[in-house]
Amino acid sequence: MLRASLRQVSAALKEGRVTPTELCQRCLALIRSTKFLNAYITVAEETALKQAEEAEERYKRGQPLSILDGIPIAVKDNFNTAGIETTCASNMLKGYISPYNATVVQKLLDQGAVLLGKTNLDEFAMGSGSTDGVFGPVRNPWSYSRQYKEKSVPKSHSEDKEFNWVITGGSSGGSAAAVSSFTCFAALGSDTGGSTRNPAAHCGVVGLKPTYGLISRHGLIPLVNSMDVPGILTRSVDDAAVLLGSLAGHDPKDSTTVQDNFKPFELPNLTDVSKLSIGIPKEYNAPGLSSEILALWSKAADLFKNAGAKVVEVSLPHTHYSIVCYHVLCTAEVASNMARFDGLEYGHRSDAKESTESMYAATRREGFNDVVRGRILSGNYFLLKQNYEKYFVKAQKVRRLIANDFVKVFRSGVDILLTPTTLSDAAPYMEFIQEDNRTRSAQDDILTQAANMAGLPAINVPTALSERGLPVGLQFIGRSFQEKQLLTVAKWFEKQVQFPMIQLEEVKRHDNDVFHHQKSASFS
Repeated sequence: MLRASLRQVSAALKEGRVTPTELCQRCLALIRSTKFLNAYITVAEETALKQAEEAEERYKRGQPLSILDGIPIAVKDNFNTAGIETTCASNMLKGYISPYNATVVQKLLDQGAVLLGKTNLDEFAMGSGSTDGVFGPVRNPWSYSRQYKEKSVPKSHSEDKEFNWVITGGSSGGSAAAVSSFTCFAALGSDTGGSTRNPAAHCGVVGLKPTYGLISRHGLIPLVNSMDVPGILTRSVDDAAVLLGSLAGHDPKDSTTVQDNFKPFELPNLTDVSKLSIGIPKEYNAPGLSSEILALWSKAADLFKNAGAKVVEVSLPHTHYSIVCYHVLCTAEVASNMARFDGLEYGHRSDAKESTESMYAATRREGFNDVVRGRILSGNYFLLKQNYEKYFVKAQKVRRLIANDFVKVFRSGVDILLTPTTLSDAAPYMEFIQEDNRTRSAQDDILTQAANMAGLPAINVPTALSERGLPVGLQFIGRSFQEKQLLTVAKWFEKQVQFPMIQLEEVKRHDNDVFHHQKSASFS
């Protein structure tokens, strides 16, 4: 049952084959037995069971609120949740309980979803490995899968074996791990430069970054206001569409949301792709792209070509500058956003009493880790009066050029862009931490951040397993507000590649049920 899609599990709840309480208890039991993954920071067991009981009453009356009623979900710990701690994986917000729910959280609760808990991340979502939070790194569930164990070389020393596990990617690594290990049916992440798509690729799940302004950011603790969007992590493209339908639309509390009404959609089963034009941006064959992913990317292009689609090489000439431009804009907005954490209103406050200034300084020194402090310093440097024109204003101009590249390509008749999501499969933790966060983020965001700068919708679709038995994903980038077209193409591709189901011993023990169906690997 835990492997079922949202529509399947919703049907099972309606037919009484399982109750919301049973479902919730199964997920909570699995969270306990997969605790070593460190996917969750807070598990809200009591409130989750209470919500499940309420859902059960509604099902008994035959009046479920929506397709999500009674379905367990998880939320990244940088979304405010009333009554449940919101920490951003930082000492600065340890113990902070928000007085209100983020709009997306409220929408899920209003539709009857059961909130299991808050998932782990890099501190304040700054990172690409989910290794830099104060609660420790998240482990990729695939490290414990049969597929990986069969391919990875067993080390002779037991201590080496302990560090054989691979990272989840970041910064929404907790949410990706939670969905991948079947502890919830869907999860919310956030995506500023790839923070939903990157971990989705490494954990073998679907990660959707919607168009900027389609989903409310109210209550998402901001990193970069002009790029942040709530992200959706699910096990299938159809499930992502269901969640998008529940969350999208105007929010009076977020002035950047689109004014038009959003109509939820069901994805059609695309049979004919011959009318589609798929663009392959040559600049995405970036330095460091593994030969394995390059081969997979070209195989995917052939898949569309052989099905009758028009596949064209396109150019996005300013891609080359995008990661530097992103770094300037990102740190500048971070410096501005982090100014609110001063020890006065909420969060950590230092005991330094010499003066207000010393209390501010000590609070921020104790509350933020090196990564956050480093980004604040960079951002303030770029915003200095003598540097403002040279860095910040110039980066804004380059951002416009990057967005225009996409506009030109889509105007030329291309419907969807197909690119890799990551440069390689997931790195082992011990290898990943050899490099500093900034170097790693620059490498790992390289294929994803341009979509954030242009505000475009993009989705990671799990494609195949690497030679090491780890997931590899490809990214589809669509036109602004054309989520339906993007998801329809992604669903067609998902059906073609038949990505294999993760084989986790932990899950097997919990779940011998009617929905226990195994897909076959046919694409790798």
